[in-house]
Amino acid sequence: MTATESPSRSRSPLFRRDFALVWTAGLVSDTGDWLLMIALPLFALSATGSALGASTVFLVELVPMLLVGSFLGVLVDRWDHRRTIVIVALLQGVLLLPLLAASADRMGIVYAVAAVEAVLGAIINPARQAMIPRLVGADQLARGNALIAVSDNLARLVGSPLGGLSFALWGLPGVVIADAASYLVTAGLVAFVRPHPLAVTETAAAGAEADGESGPAKEPTAKAERRILREWTEGLALIARSATLRTIALIAGLGGVAQGLFLVLFLVYVTQNLGAGDTGAGIIRGVQAIGGVLGGLVAGLLARRFGPRSMIGGGYLLFGMLSLLTWNLAPFTTALWVYAGLFIAMGIPGVTTATGEITLVQKSVPPRALGRVIAAITTVDGAAQAIGLLVGGLLADSGDIVPILDVQASLYLLCGVIGIVALRDRTRLT
Repeated sequence: MTATESPSRSRSPLFRRDFALVWTAGLVSDTGDWLLMIALPLFALSATGSALGASTVFLVELVPMLLVGSFLGVLVDRWDHRRTIVIVALLQGVLLLPLLAASADRMGIVYAVAAVEAVLGAIINPARQAMIPRLVGADQLARGNALIAVSDNLARLVGSPLGGLSFALWGLPGVVIADAASYLVTAGLVAFVRPHPLAVTETAAAGAEADGESGPAKEPTAKAERRILREWTEGLALIARSATLRTIALIAGLGGVAQGLFLVLFLVYVTQNLGAGDTGAGIIRGVQAIGGVLGGLVAGLLARRFGPRSMIGGGYLLFGMLSLLTWNLAPFTTALWVYAGLFIAMGIPGVTTATGEITLVQKSVPPRALGRVIAAITTVDGAAQAIGLLVGGLLADSGDIVPILDVQASLYLLCGVIGIVALRDRTRLT
């Protein structure tokens, strides 16, 4: 069945062969990623004996994406998405192997591999998101994105504990081999996805649309570089011209700052305000993936009744209110199960808003430019998270952190208000 057919609204996109292959590939790949995301900082911490060594892993993963992430979106638009995912997944698997030689006196290997994998991830993620509209019907786009969110959170739910367990049992080499195998499986699954004629046509057109050239392979390097730069600026211009995309970028920035603040201050809140240790913090953070899975299922149902604008605005408002409740509840109870329940609940609107955002972007951007727009907005979110991390780190030792967390929750409320007031149900750029 192709994306141009008209399936029953009640039939899940998972019944579409190609979507099911991409969905399963994402689940396998993301599970492997979570294994490594848990194990690599643990290895760095044990090898260096310093929290700085672990935090450096996160830093080297973030910085390359911020520097080149939006440029990589141009390449995603110029290349066939299916072939891109297959090749990049294979590269990710191969380029993990130097970690087998990592040791306390070879930490440069760890940081170099983390940076390279982050860059490759900045290619494969926009490629998958840009591929989804071609795999499902327009009436099921939001449901398809919701199912992708289910996959992401299932991977986190399974991969996080397995990452710690695998590292404890087999060390970093065992985790590396498992993650490399997950990339091999991912490439194999996506290779069975049928090429979409539209994707081939648009990719060829993107490479040859200017100057009468027959394709990027025949143009001089300098001309190719100028064309990539021009296409990158065109992607930014698309965002600047569209009120919908400008609003989504603003929401991504505000939400990114809030997320950055949370990542730093959450541990302080759990240990100081709740009196729980590292285990309690891990439990509370881990169960949010349960809410993410539930949120993906709920978002699929909401997509049948509400548009992306309502999902974004309402989701952020609910997320903000739950956050305010959580941060101000400690004087009344510090029971761990209460906060675990709240974090499960917060996972539901968190996925609902993300589903609404990517669906609105996919409907608002021409397919030929979707990769670069997704990459640009992702870069905005990453840069904003970096700001939030920095501010949170500076304020973490300032005393009572609840007022700061209240500001963090208020940023989500602001995102909700902006989503309701500023977004409209536009489906194409004008």
